[in-house]
Amino acid sequence: MTRFIAARLLQGFLVMLGVSVLVFFLFQLVRFNPAYALAGEAASTETVANISRELGLDRPVGAQLLTHLNNLSPLSRHALDPAARNYLEPGSVKAITIMSSSSHRWVLKYPYLGRSFQSGRPVASLLNATIPNTLLLALTAMMFATFCGIILGMLAAMQQGSWLDRSITAGSVMGIALPSFFAAILLQLIFAYLLSSFTGLKMTGNLYEADEYTGQIYLSLRNLILPAIALGIRPVAVITQITRSSMLDVLHADYIRTARAKGLGSGAVVYRHALKNALIPVITSVTGWLASLLAGAFFIEVVFNFNGLGLETVNAIKTKDIPVATGAVLYIALVFVLVNMLTDILYGLADPRVKMSSKQAS
Repeated sequence: MTRFIAARLLQGFLVMLGVSVLVFFLFQLVRFNPAYALAGEAASTETVANISRELGLDRPVGAQLLTHLNNLSPLSRHALDPAARNYLEPGSVKAITIMSSSSHRWVLKYPYLGRSFQSGRPVASLLNATIPNTLLLALTAMMFATFCGIILGMLAAMQQGSWLDRSITAGSVMGIALPSFFAAILLQLIFAYLLSSFTGLKMTGNLYEADEYTGQIYLSLRNLILPAIALGIRPVAVITQITRSSMLDVLHADYIRTARAKGLGSGAVVYRHALKNALIPVITSVTGWLASLLAGAFFIEVVFNFNGLGLETVNAIKTKDIPVATGAVLYIALVFVLVNMLTDILYGLADPRVKMSSKQAS
């Protein structure tokens, strides 16, 4: 089991390394010199050159890539030269020195994502302030999708061939085909514009808002309702179909027929025997969708102007704030890697056949 976990951790590390290199070269293709954004339109050529030198943009691409990876690595090597640009000074990035020489030191630190070109703030602090909002939005959407999808799938399976089954199946097909951003616009138009006097919902709004009179910051959960529903519509449709298909397979199994022959009622058969086994593929779907919803939240946050990681990233791309956009992509990639690793490890603990298949593949 230790080798299985170590292999998954190594795979996760290699994926993050590949994403880091790919993101670096993608932004190299932008052909945009951040020095002009920092210096201003009226800046002299000498000022732009000095800023480029300070950011290391005047060095070869290979040297910039090594610096980029060194900044992201928790274990990194840094020069002791006071003239060198060093972000490990007191009050900046916390680091623990592992070993040092006359010219360099090896340190353990948090990954350094740079500073925003627009605000000058550390990218990590900007993203950390918005990630909880996006996580709450994704988790709320996933809970909504899981609850509704399981209930609808069960009803469709128990009433197979009826008008209810056909209606739920048709609705799930429409839900899969409906893009999240279009669903967001429809919900916004209907419930936050046409029916706003009844629902009390607003077209846009953040998770935290300020009182108009006192200026006090308060939690506004109503601004979470429509974004969570819009983000959860497609997962609801997928989970409904998976639950229905799985329930139909289980309900026709031999042990279910045996349970009914022993005199158990329909409710006991469904909830005590069928549902537990039918939920196994649903759990697999939920773990896969949770990471996907974080990426899908980008469009939803823009439509509802919801202050999360997606809105921050889109604004960074609009203003060519490359460090913030790069950091956001790496954050999302890390979430995907962690969720997939956790899923693989849990499957390995639950089913020894997973470990055996991985050994055979290697």
